[in-house]
Amino acid sequence: MNLRTSPERAAVLRLSLQKSSLTPILDRMIKALVFDVFGTVVDWRSSVMQEVHDLALAKGLVVDAAHFADAWRAGYAPSMQRVRSGDLPWTRLDDLHRMTLDRILTDFGITPLTEPEVEHLNRAWHRLRPWPDAVEGLTRLKQRFIVAPLSNGNISLITNMAKNAGLPWDCVLGAELVHHYKPDREVYQSAADFLDLPPAEVMMVAAHLRDLQAAREAGLRTAFVLRPLEFGPDGSPDLVADIPVDVSARDFNDLANQLDQ
Repeated sequence: MNLRTSPERAAVLRLSLQKSSLTPILDRMIKALVFDVFGTVVDWRSSVMQEVHDLALAKGLVVDAAHFADAWRAGYAPSMQRVRSGDLPWTRLDDLHRMTLDRILTDFGITPLTEPEVEHLNRAWHRLRPWPDAVEGLTRLKQRFIVAPLSNGNISLITNMAKNAGLPWDCVLGAELVHHYKPDREVYQSAADFLDLPPAEVMMVAAHLRDLQAAREAGLRTAFVLRPLEFGPDGSPDLVADIPVDVSARDFNDLANQLDQ
């Protein structure tokens, strides 16, 4: 769906605004919010595009930065599946990103890069910019709840991203701690285990319905946040929470408003 025109975007927003199904009792039970990061908290696509554009400009190269960013991201799920299947041993996301990067640099004919330049580009994922509402919304939510990432990103990646973007996490959780990648149940269960909380007192916040479905199956509460431009103006993001969720919100500030009951 193309979201560039305002009537289409308004229609998407109207469809997404489902009233919270949390009762006051359930709302008071929630102690922690854990967040998907790539796409939900940070705008990975435009951030990577900018890094690729800047590198190409510095090196005098002609590169379709949008196509490059999409190709890099397209390697994300298949590389993690190789770990799940046992084709690869446990491998942190930085190294999976580098494997994909090495391949697409060749595919795009980008060869005159030094090893430090390639490594700097690979760490573009450490420097992703937050969505405009992310820092303010997280800061509001942090006043009442524990807030933490629950990401497939490795701990150093997520920590560096937080420092760079000003994300006010209370702690860092995620796949590397349990050597499983979402949507494996172990990742969601680990959030409750590390926080010493029952799963029902932890809410997973994500823009991706597959993530929320897996979290719900693990016993967590769920909140859908709309990110209509995650994949660019012609992308296909999840636009409506058409699976059971506890809350559906426009952004993090709307989520804070709905949870402030």
